[in-house]
Amino acid sequence: MKRRQFLAAGAATAAVLSQPKWLLALDADNAYRKNIGIQLYTLRNEIGRDVAGTLKAVADAGYKQVEPYGFPNADEMIREAKANGMAVNSSHIDSDGILKPDQKGVQPFEKILDKANDLGLTHVVVPWLAPDLRDSLDKYKMIADRCNVAAEKAKRAGIQLAYHNHSFEFKPLEGGKTGYDVFIDQFSDAMKFEIDVFWVAVAGVDSAELIGKLSGRVTQLHLKDLDRSVKPPQYDSIPQEAFKELGNGVIDMEPILAAAEKAGVSHCHVEQDHSPHPIESIQQSAAFLRSL
Repeated sequence: MKRRQFLAAGAATAAVLSQPKWLLALDADNAYRKNIGIQLYTLRNEIGRDVAGTLKAVADAGYKQVEPYGFPNADEMIREAKANGMAVNSSHIDSDGILKPDQKGVQPFEKILDKANDLGLTHVVVPWLAPDLRDSLDKYKMIADRCNVAAEKAKRAGIQLAYHNHSFEFKPLEGGKTGYDVFIDQFSDAMKFEIDVFWVAVAGVDSAELIGKLSGRVTQLHLKDLDRSVKPPQYDSIPQEAFKELGNGVIDMEPILAAAEKAGVSHCHVEQDHSPHPIESIQQSAAFLRSL
């Protein structure tokens, strides 16, 4: 080997050895890179106009799986995702059958599980709580109890149930305790978390630390970035301009992905609730993840 080649090889080896462990973990064989997902709520307006064309654009951007919304009413999204070679492992669901099981006309959760099984889903997610269900710790305790009951049903069906956060769960209530504190304390082993790192940051909480604290209890992540103009903590509405593509905000994704790997997170999904140009935004976020 010539001296120049030897020096170049040595420099390359040193560079690899000096890389942090999380970066080595995100090589070409890393599960998050290989199977990066997207929560399709990002593209709800585009999907409303053209399901097939939108799902093709998602596949062309490099996404390997999708997480629909509104399940069990997500047939077209799921069909077109699979037609474009993308997996569908998880979906946000109509959760009234869990949260308001006695309300007239709600779809029983068991029927949602039946359809999820038919379509090969492995995860279903409670996406949101209406304001009337989150204004006291007692209501959060009630929600935790109902989620635990549903999680046992899901477990028997071979499906994992999880809860997706916003920032309002971190708002201090009676005695300074938060709704998320209740969930951490009261969710059973069968009930898991889908952590949205954007909303965690809006609440003024460190996502990597939270994921580490909940190691083994977090099944999925939502990845989105936060504009630097937002001053946490905030627990109510925030401007649409606060939602940014990955790499265009203040959230450091590197320690989050490292914590996710260590905590046993199964899937990561890009999401951007608002964007003036959603297709361009999801392309940019996918490119950012490939660049890590």
